[in-house]
Amino acid sequence: MSKTITKEKVFNHSIDQIWNAITKAEEISTWFIQADFKAEVGYNYTFTSEPNEKGCTTISGTVKEANPYRLVYTWIVADTKVETTVTWTLEDLGNSTKLHLEHSGIENYAGETALAMFDSFDGGWNNCINGLTDYLKEEVNAR
Repeated sequence: MSKTITKEKVFNHSIDQIWNAITKAEEISTWFIQADFKAEVGYNYTFTSEPNEKGCTTISGTVKEANPYRLVYTWIVADTKVETTVTWTLEDLGNSTKLHLEHSGIENYAGETALAMFDSFDGGWNNCINGLTDYLKEEVNAR
């Protein structure tokens, strides 16, 4: 099993549009999850999912790096106390932007839980990238 989830996608949007979408709470809350977030080193953020049959999920952590165009923060799912790391890196390709996402440290979960969390996070990040894609399409068409 790989210890790191990796996702890459090229967007036909400027690097600043992508950076804003992944670092501004109001934008994150639109396409991903309700966010109390600031791209400032040391900021303790909270993401809170919409309620469902399992209740709400809260994710919290601390911003470790926020240099355009690299964002690193810890990721702790409520009640697990297990810290993993999410890293977003953007690369300006001229008329487009490459987004590279890594979620590492999932092996910090014990035993079979690590496998289950890897699968859950992997699917979640696919949904996240799809949500970002849809959001950016809407934003461009709205202007």
